[in-house]
Amino acid sequence: MTARHGARPVIGLDLGGTKIAAALVGPDGTVLARHTGPTPATRGAEEVLDALAAAAQAVGADAAGAIGVAAAGVIDPVSGTVVSATDTIRGWAGTALGPGLTARTGLPVACDNDVRAAAATELATLSDDAVLLYAAVGTGVGGAVAVSGRLLHGTAGVAGHLGHLPSPEAEGLPCTCGATGHLEAIAAGPAITAYYRRISGESADSLHTVAQRAARGDGLARSAVVHGARAAGRALGGLANVLAPHRVVVAGGVPRIGALYRDALCDAFAAELMPPLRGLRPAAPLGGADAAVLGAAALARTLSPRPAHTTGAQP
Repeated sequence: MTARHGARPVIGLDLGGTKIAAALVGPDGTVLARHTGPTPATRGAEEVLDALAAAAQAVGADAAGAIGVAAAGVIDPVSGTVVSATDTIRGWAGTALGPGLTARTGLPVACDNDVRAAAATELATLSDDAVLLYAAVGTGVGGAVAVSGRLLHGTAGVAGHLGHLPSPEAEGLPCTCGATGHLEAIAAGPAITAYYRRISGESADSLHTVAQRAARGDGLARSAVVHGARAAGRALGGLANVLAPHRVVVAGGVPRIGALYRDALCDAFAAELMPPLRGLRPAAPLGGADAAVLGAAALARTLSPRPAHTTGAQP
């Protein structure tokens, strides 16, 4: 849709399993203010909504015309409801995300899945007939797919949930969705950390710890990072054979741990490709770490502006 907010800034909120990133974004796309805080994922949906509202206030909700939220889970962008979600955020499924945040801020709110919102910023740089495959590997594994220049939502908004592809490397491992053997169970950050603990018998509190040990030459830490990266690369390579994308993007916190991960993912991806696709390689997101908040801000600009005199919750 066409932006309708003129000169008013909007707020982009990126809600993940571990952190909330907020930005006040001007009409030219300039980030005017930033805030990052933890996601109270274990304390329930109401506290998550409170944290989102606090993040919006921290970057200047009084100056904004609308809020966009790029959120974990399957999101109905029409009602602003979380249709389905894993247990990464406790009690998140069924949450009235849009209405709940409007009630707390008095601003109109647009919502979509976090990875789909980030992918929209990438898609804007491609041709109208582009096919895009976008993956985000972090606390979970999310994704988005665009065909003929349009992001797919699919039945119940589920399109693009790459983390729930079957993965040979994850056979028998429980997934956050309740099934077993899905990619997220071996390729997400917590999953790589858990795999390292299993094969080493050593404690590790986070993927950052595993990556540090790998950088210092710990062979089992290196194996864990490479194992998760290869699982993700193989899955994406197989999808590339199905979709024949013009661009493949791998975003999220996990790819940022270093070259060991990125090289293993790219090698596994390339090994799966059919001959006509062998020049294709995964790329980092053009928006960098800001991709999701900028995508969320773009969602906000699809809404009608709030009248200047309006205060309090919107109906």
